[in-house]
Amino acid sequence: MRVRLDPAAKSEIRQAALFYEDCREGLGQEFLDSVESAFEQIQRYPTVWRILKGRFRRYLLQRFPYGVIYTVDGDVIYIAAVMHLKRKPGYWVSRGKT
Repeated sequence: MRVRLDPAAKSEIRQAALFYEDCREGLGQEFLDSVESAFEQIQRYPTVWRILKGRFRRYLLQRFPYGVIYTVDGDVIYIAAVMHLKRKPGYWVSRGKT
């Protein structure tokens, strides 16, 4: 399966990594490693995580308060958002036009 990231999701990942790196050297890379691990798990088991809204599913990151919001369409996993779990729930819904 291929992973396709919404441009806004890429930006969210980058911003969060920079924030964590500012908190502690190396923590930004740990966040990126956690995101990469999430993508690998989603590719292996795309339908395991619960449906959040419509066709969207959510994978919760280990150690960080973030969720990967994604849909599966054929052989493509579309990552709509990598969202902080305590901020603006549902802001990503309009990104669902795959």
